[in-house]
Amino acid sequence: MSRLIFLLPLVVLAACDRQSEAEPQAPEVTITNSAEMPAGAKPAAKLPAGAIDRSHKGQGLPTYAAQDAKGAYVPLSNFIGRPMLLNLWATWCAPCVKELPQLDTLAGKAPGGLRVIAVSQDLEGLAKVKPFLEQKGIKNLPLLYDDQAKISGGMGVNLPTTILYDSKGNEVWRTSGERDWTSAETAKLLAEAR
Repeated sequence: MSRLIFLLPLVVLAACDRQSEAEPQAPEVTITNSAEMPAGAKPAAKLPAGAIDRSHKGQGLPTYAAQDAKGAYVPLSNFIGRPMLLNLWATWCAPCVKELPQLDTLAGKAPGGLRVIAVSQDLEGLAKVKPFLEQKGIKNLPLLYDDQAKISGGMGVNLPTTILYDSKGNEVWRTSGERDWTSAETAKLLAEAR
């Protein structure tokens, strides 16, 4: 009986908020990671999703690695030498999934030698990512994954986050949240990497 008296208030409290609706998420993204910011850079203020953030401009490519379809670790530094658009995404992230076909198309016809690299942050790794990409018809993006989410976690970013690096591996800009990768504005932004 004493157990029932103890548990009853807990059950009542747990059920109290069942009828209230969840508050919608604000379309703002905070990008702050002062540990990895270049000297003199200031932490970014809250930016709307899809906005261009240049507060990390000039920062070098982090020393992370992703795994490929064979499970081999591929350092991101292997992609230095040509401009690179690095996209961090996950299968459970709706904005990530929505922009993935556009990134795949961009990877197939990227201007100026631009490499488009998308690294999944799914904790299930290859078992989740490979069939997902096949189902979505993604053919131009290399299959890369980080099943410990070290890249997004270490960089302190949300998903999706896409970062443009120049051919020397220095950051040009980044954006967090969904973006139209087919727009004329985006084409101009991509041309900034040399």
